[in-house]
Amino acid sequence: MPTLNRRELLLSGLALSASAAITSSAFAKANAALESFAGQPFGAVSPREKLLFDFGWKFTLGNGNDPSKDLGFGMGQGDFAKTGDFEFATAKFDDSKWRSLNLPHDWAVELPFVWDEEQKSHGYKPLGRRYPETSVGWYRRVFEIPASDQGRRIVLEFDGAFRDALVFVNGCFIGRNDNGYAPFRFDISDFLHYGEKNYVVVRMDAAFGDGWFYEGAGLYRHVWLIKHDPLHLGAWESYVRTEVHGQTATLDLGTVVMNSGAKAEGGSVRWQILDPDGKAIATASAPAQSVNPDGSATFTAKARFTNPTLWTLEEPRLYSAIVTIESEGKTIDGEKVNFGVRTIRFDADNGFFLNGEPVKVQGTCNHQDHAGVGAALPDRLQYFRVAVLKEMGCNGVRTSHNMPTPEWVEACDRLGMMMMCETRQMSSNPEGLEQLALMIKRYRNSPSIILWSMGNEEWYLQKDPSGTAVMADMVRHSHELDPTRLCTAAVNGSFYTGISKSLDVEGFNYNLDAPDAYHKSHPTQPCIGSETASAIATRGIYRTDPMRNWLSAYDVNQPGWGELAEDWWNFYAARKWLAGGFAWTGFDYRGEPTPYGWPSISSQFGIADTCGYPKDTFFYYKSWWGKEPVLHLFPHWNWEGEEGEPISVWVHSNLDSVELFLNGKSLGSKSIPRLKHVEWKVNYEPGVLEARGTKNGKVVMTEKRETTGKPASIRLSADRNTINANGEDVAVLRVEALDEKGRLVPTADDLIEFTVSGSGSIIGVGNGDPNCHQSDKGSKRSLFNGFAQVIVQATKTPGQITIEAKTPERRAQIVSATLTLTAQAAKERPFVA
Repeated sequence: MPTLNRRELLLSGLALSASAAITSSAFAKANAALESFAGQPFGAVSPREKLLFDFGWKFTLGNGNDPSKDLGFGMGQGDFAKTGDFEFATAKFDDSKWRSLNLPHDWAVELPFVWDEEQKSHGYKPLGRRYPETSVGWYRRVFEIPASDQGRRIVLEFDGAFRDALVFVNGCFIGRNDNGYAPFRFDISDFLHYGEKNYVVVRMDAAFGDGWFYEGAGLYRHVWLIKHDPLHLGAWESYVRTEVHGQTATLDLGTVVMNSGAKAEGGSVRWQILDPDGKAIATASAPAQSVNPDGSATFTAKARFTNPTLWTLEEPRLYSAIVTIESEGKTIDGEKVNFGVRTIRFDADNGFFLNGEPVKVQGTCNHQDHAGVGAALPDRLQYFRVAVLKEMGCNGVRTSHNMPTPEWVEACDRLGMMMMCETRQMSSNPEGLEQLALMIKRYRNSPSIILWSMGNEEWYLQKDPSGTAVMADMVRHSHELDPTRLCTAAVNGSFYTGISKSLDVEGFNYNLDAPDAYHKSHPTQPCIGSETASAIATRGIYRTDPMRNWLSAYDVNQPGWGELAEDWWNFYAARKWLAGGFAWTGFDYRGEPTPYGWPSISSQFGIADTCGYPKDTFFYYKSWWGKEPVLHLFPHWNWEGEEGEPISVWVHSNLDSVELFLNGKSLGSKSIPRLKHVEWKVNYEPGVLEARGTKNGKVVMTEKRETTGKPASIRLSADRNTINANGEDVAVLRVEALDEKGRLVPTADDLIEFTVSGSGSIIGVGNGDPNCHQSDKGSKRSLFNGFAQVIVQATKTPGQITIEAKTPERRAQIVSATLTLTAQAAKERPFVA
């Protein structure tokens, strides 16, 4: 899509109480899933070690133009003339003035906003060649390697970094990476000092981007140190492909063994299959082979077991395969691979099937940033975000427009969320195919993934004949690596030429006038809405105000290319042959402010805001995507000074009918049309607006909106009151303003100051306001229409975490709030000390 086009839980007045929403089943399952995963060795099986390398880094900004402000790097043209001539990666260098931090880290979110229209789609952050002072960052870490590791292979692995990385170890240049989303790794064994201190330095340059949206800057994903034998399993080479026939699951198993040693080594491969409860239920083995030095060998086998527990959206149970290399009765190397047993099928006439049952994809597209932390999300936030989407009935996500972080995929696997997994570069050039291969290898065992997406809105390739060949090559490579899934792409035009000729599943971005004709002319090709909606709204705002860059939260606003929520879903729901679609977007995100520019710094496409607080349309989707009864009445009822003026009142509901009352007087009853809403025009008078929803002639739900007083106190609550003292876990705090009667004040905008003491710290704040320029990293944040968010991270010391929220002294009449969390002793995943 062209850059110029687009790109609690409750207010006072949402359908559930705020506290009820945050403890809903979706959030409870997210908490349980993450707890069950905590402390696991993330794929490593002894004697292999996979150590988290996130703690204890130093950081400083560099300079893209002036070498004297960039550690002297680039002073001449001979920087790479010698392999080992980089003092900043040795013991001689003094980093005492550098800032200490832990990963993941996004320095872009820490930068001020700049009014520069060239930076509009990237969130008005000073990154790029015109901002050399803030576009380069240096990371440095000291670590020890024991003498006992001599002879093992030591690998430095990055889950992703933005964007151009140069890696140095002990004064030597190791390698580079020029992609912001794909993982990369370097074998640093030969450069290490065993039994001594070692020094790693990473220079990150974010001057160039991969996309047209906010992408962050720095080491924003996890970094790992991996230790294994010279004879080892290849990175992301193990796969488990499942088939279900009656009551029997058949597993097609495979892996690649690599030899980094100086002589040929032999070994066999063994698989042990564990059920969701960890019980061994099957084994398989492949006979021994000899692997030449610097060579590799492929091992395959099959396994079967009966009465499999299928991976479903409601019960996403995961199996595991323990893959080991065996030689002379010893385990040489090993890893644990999680997978699910399920079947998927796209049908040109009947849509999508999961485990043989028709399932409409009720999806959202999502970028990867969140309030307070930018692109550097702690793992817990991935689960939090999936839970927000599941709460509204969403069952699928699209990773727009890049290979996702592993924890997002893991959260979808564990919580029952389908995924359309998208690569960043649509190309059959070596770089494009390498990115595609890495994505598929890394995630092909994830049951949540139902489709591979070859990319997004490549206008030239969509219409040019070369696109047909490019896409055919990408699809062929995808099928070679994963014959179990089909391929699609997000196509926004030229549906009959270019890439569309080579796709397994046609993807439609918007263009509701296109699918019917296309399906008629391509009756054997499945179709899906790869990107839909683009409805725009500001949370808690009910009158569009261009002077304030606000859009009303009624479902009435969309850009020229987009569709309203009701329009697109009515269209897709009515067509059985359409597999479903992905609405743009689940969450607001930094960049692409639409339809306004400065001072807006984030989009308003989200069904929830950047914090995850729902907008009103959230409850439209919840009504028709979810399985529970819904009654949501809006707007709020605080319209001081507008007595007698007509207010548009809407209700989203899946009940039979709704009767509306104002101060006890009936304003009439209306039947709920399928996939629609009902509305009234009500002359404002202070008091109580009430909706009574009926089912089968009986009132089963009521919702009220009351005229509240001014803010009198603050309320703090958390998604969890107990978190793990592992240096990683976080609690997501909701900040609300209450009136003197304890009611949420839906228009409150007071500035709140936060202090934290004990075993935790604040790592980010937000409020969902698309026009707010307050720091995401400060200790202050204004409420926006009644709400703000604070993200608190535990240290590694068990104890209490106390958070206080108060207004500045000039507003001392608002009573402060204190919340105490517990950071409990917990098993840490293995890490580099």
